[in-house]
Amino acid sequence: MIEDISAARDVALAAVAGAQTVDLLDQFVAEHLGKRGPLASLKARLGALPTVDEKKAMGQALNEATSAVSAAADAHRAVLAAVERRAQLAGERMDLTEFRRPPARGHAHLVTEAWERLEDVFIGLGFKVAEGPEIETDWYNFEALNMPPSHPARSMWDTLFVEHGAPGSTVLRTHTSPVQARVMTTQEPPIYVVAPGRVFRNETADATHMPVFHQIEGLVVDRGISFADLAGTIEAFTRAFFGSGFTSRLRPSFFPFTEPSAEFDIRRPDGSWLELGGCGMVHPNVLAACGIDPEEWGGFAFGFGIDRMAKEYHGVDDLREMYSNDVRFIEQF
Repeated sequence: MIEDISAARDVALAAVAGAQTVDLLDQFVAEHLGKRGPLASLKARLGALPTVDEKKAMGQALNEATSAVSAAADAHRAVLAAVERRAQLAGERMDLTEFRRPPARGHAHLVTEAWERLEDVFIGLGFKVAEGPEIETDWYNFEALNMPPSHPARSMWDTLFVEHGAPGSTVLRTHTSPVQARVMTTQEPPIYVVAPGRVFRNETADATHMPVFHQIEGLVVDRGISFADLAGTIEAFTRAFFGSGFTSRLRPSFFPFTEPSAEFDIRRPDGSWLELGGCGMVHPNVLAACGIDPEEWGGFAFGFGIDRMAKEYHGVDDLREMYSNDVRFIEQF
């Protein structure tokens, strides 16, 4: 009987090894290990053996033969399944290469590029980047900046109000100066920060204005700060951002949160001047409102539009073009 068990095992192993698909393998396993298979038939003959020892020996041989066939089937099934999976993936593969040239990659928006470059320049000059909420309280947006409710300078900003709290108490920030106020109320001097961000004004879009645009403002609060430090910072920034062929100048102006105040221009290599932004020495009332002693500390602030910087840097005629998503315009940069 031992020869019959060995023969049945070898036939089953050969059938398992020769299976070309998982379905055929399962069929062969069922035929050889099933209730009507050769090994099952041999098991039924155990009762006819004359002694217990013979029954025990033949039973052990049958179990070993069955285990060998099952193990071989499991190993071969894993191989066949992997082959079939690769064939399925190859058959379902889609060719998405519609063009011979490499696909073009997108790039950051012109304003985003200018924003990041400005941050890099000011970080190189020793400033840190500060951020604040776009929905602001009237106190941070106006009152802390020396503009109480009745101050006529409020008319300089076409404010958008938010229906939250008392009427007129919550606004979409009109500049990033509230970030400066928040920094001064939460940090001890010395302070050297720039605050880039999105701002909102109730303006009609045209070639040089947008109702939603971006600003970057700088603030320095330290001991012994003078107007000369402000002028030197503006000049250092101008040369770092635009190049050594550019320079800057300051012109007297008025802002409620600085005194004295100035507009600053940059001179291009061709000799023409371009107005860039506003600046000045931080007003003592602003320092006091934010909890800083103006007798001990002084400082300066400046700010300008990032969108306009990108517009001038790339020679764009109309700000609206930068937000039109016109591919003909985007692909130029």
